[in-house]
Amino acid sequence: MSDYKKIIACFEIKDGAAVVEKKHGSFTYDAVELAKAYDNSGIDKMMIFERSENDAEHERNIGIIKDITRSVDCPVLLGGNIKRLEDVKKYLYAGAKYVVYDVSCDAQAALIKEGTDRFGKDTAVVYINDPAKLACVEQYINDGASIIYNDTDDAVNAPYMINCCPKNAEKMAEAFSDENCRAAVVKLKLEDVAAVFETKRALKEAKIAVNTFESSVAWADFKLNSDGLIPVIVQDYKTLEVLMMAYMNEEAFNNTLATGRMTYYSRSRQSQWVKGETSGHFQYVKSLDIDCDNDTILAKVSQVGAACHTGNRSCFFTNLAKKEYDETNPLMVFEDVYNVIMDRKLHPKEGSYTNYLFDKGIDKILKKVGEEATEIVIAAKNPDPEEIKYEISDFLYHVMVLMALKGVTWEDITKELANR
Repeated sequence: MSDYKKIIACFEIKDGAAVVEKKHGSFTYDAVELAKAYDNSGIDKMMIFERSENDAEHERNIGIIKDITRSVDCPVLLGGNIKRLEDVKKYLYAGAKYVVYDVSCDAQAALIKEGTDRFGKDTAVVYINDPAKLACVEQYINDGASIIYNDTDDAVNAPYMINCCPKNAEKMAEAFSDENCRAAVVKLKLEDVAAVFETKRALKEAKIAVNTFESSVAWADFKLNSDGLIPVIVQDYKTLEVLMMAYMNEEAFNNTLATGRMTYYSRSRQSQWVKGETSGHFQYVKSLDIDCDNDTILAKVSQVGAACHTGNRSCFFTNLAKKEYDETNPLMVFEDVYNVIMDRKLHPKEGSYTNYLFDKGIDKILKKVGEEATEIVIAAKNPDPEEIKYEISDFLYHVMVLMALKGVTWEDITKELANR
């Protein structure tokens, strides 16, 4: 992946909204919805500049950025309002993979080394829009900046990015011929996000290494049914819920790879169809796998809305027969309990212990977390392993109450653990 040339979408957050600045005007969108659209479009990374004028707006924007990083899979580069090391920490803790330092601001330039020393190498991206600052490129790299953003026409003997029109694949290909040019930064209106896959296809044809969907098995090697089709089982890429089953012919398969949106062949209409083209409930490809006989595809997708035409999330909602069994999914228990706690927070219930903790506030919750942690230590010294099971459960429950109070989700935790 690291050898691929990247396309990075760039926008600003002002007054709680996403703003895309282009030569012919500014365009304002819901920040989370724009970020999701970019993520589904095939963008490799997102670069966001948080523009706040006071502390209250700064905190509000940080909250929006947290929602963005929870909603997208691509890495987020975040810059803008950096005045002290605490701001660097806030950006990284909000879910940003990289912090963007604008070195035209001396205060931000002075923070690069301190930031990389504190939070690790390769967390810094340097933004240069002043040719005079190019003389400091080596210093920035020594300070730990892994990528140099170059907003000039000057040659740079270091990794850099360029600004480029999203539809100008020819200019991108020319720039990418320089091995130091690692990425193109584009500013996309919401209605232009489809240009990303089109641009990547053009770059691929120009022999530029970009991250696109390509099948490791040729269509000719698939084992098709009597109609010349292959069945496709569709799963939610996060929950692994089975959403639907459909069929593809070669054209639908190739268009799925080319657009990143699930495309099928309708046997009744004898034609190709893009899932969501009418309803807006698109399925964005995350991965495609084939079974051991090469006769069935498993697609993991990001599903917008419902997969079923009835409005149900999954087409498989009618039970035919069932034997009683324990349906507890160990991987979903934490999420389920957390959701109950959040529901209590939003819809208080009289007599609820969870609401009692919320009403008492942070000090009471922290006291209980501390007490339960101590109980774990005591139980661990007991030869009976059953006791520690109960104490750990009590501890995790109180930690989840704390998480709900502070707006931290299990997805935040698992992402952080995965990063480590």
